[in-house]
Amino acid sequence: MEEQLISTLVELLNIPSPTGRADAAITYVEERLKDLPYSLVRTRKGGLLPEIPGKDEETIRFITAHVDTLGAMVKQIKESGRLRITAIGGVTWHSLDGEGCTIETRSGQRFRGTILATHSSPHVYADARLQQRTEENMEVRLDARVCDADEVRRLGISVGDFVFFDPRVEVTETGFVKSRHLDDKASVAVLIELIRRIADEGWVPPVTTHIFFSNYEEVGHGANAMISDKVREYLAVDMGAIGEGQESDEFSVSICAKDSSGPYHFGLRQKLVHLAEEHGIRYRVDLYPRYRSDASAALQAGHDLIWGLIGPGVDASHAYERTHREALVHTYRLLYHYLQTPSL
Repeated sequence: MEEQLISTLVELLNIPSPTGRADAAITYVEERLKDLPYSLVRTRKGGLLPEIPGKDEETIRFITAHVDTLGAMVKQIKESGRLRITAIGGVTWHSLDGEGCTIETRSGQRFRGTILATHSSPHVYADARLQQRTEENMEVRLDARVCDADEVRRLGISVGDFVFFDPRVEVTETGFVKSRHLDDKASVAVLIELIRRIADEGWVPPVTTHIFFSNYEEVGHGANAMISDKVREYLAVDMGAIGEGQESDEFSVSICAKDSSGPYHFGLRQKLVHLAEEHGIRYRVDLYPRYRSDASAALQAGHDLIWGLIGPGVDASHAYERTHREALVHTYRLLYHYLQTPSL
């Protein structure tokens, strides 16, 4: 299971899927699940909803993870032939200075480039080391022989084209996975392998389970629709943010007690903690003051739910991220046991 989980994650990470252009990742998930005996529903917004029948068909448990990632869009073609870009999601521009990227045109052509600060060279600009890395000060240098805006337009590049950030995936001998977009493809990989295991083992969950792969989480409205009135429990599977003042680490599943939207459901949190302790699963309970999840979006859309949030610990979230295979395995194990329990 573990090696297949890592293989699935690496494949997902190498599929560009910024919010608004995540269809290729959704198609990948669909291809991995289409041979299973479960219905797969494509939403109008482009998400994917596998449905696993349970013993209790009048109660539904809703699990979600998101395939969409950070990215950018061409905002302006500068007279210099460089591209001004605008962020999709909570991009940290300083972490992108010097990173490779791909621009995809409306016709599907792709061009390589590099994201740079406008004052990159200290040999030319006195403020090269001090210039703030903000959206206004960042641009894409195209790997094409262009000297002005007209030459760029003749390539087929235009305002509104998507910009994909290079993930730079690496799996180390020490068990770490380093890449952009572990948020939230780490949890998507976990759910794909979990669904396949349930089908292989042939067991039926106590309650019908909907597992939704959303595609607009990074902009705040990923999984706030397609929620049946029968849904009682809603569990977002995202990531645990690691840093100073946080309890999460790269080797555990994080269980969220509170984020910027407020406290999560105490009863569901306690249930998850008890399951982790009962089955020897390494976990951390944590609070995320600058974080929101698809569960938050569902509540704000007016749904009456028992809601929770878990996920593997991820270091340097929204930058060049890192987790460990142990965190993935502990997240997988907690979900495996949780899905075998009745609803609260």
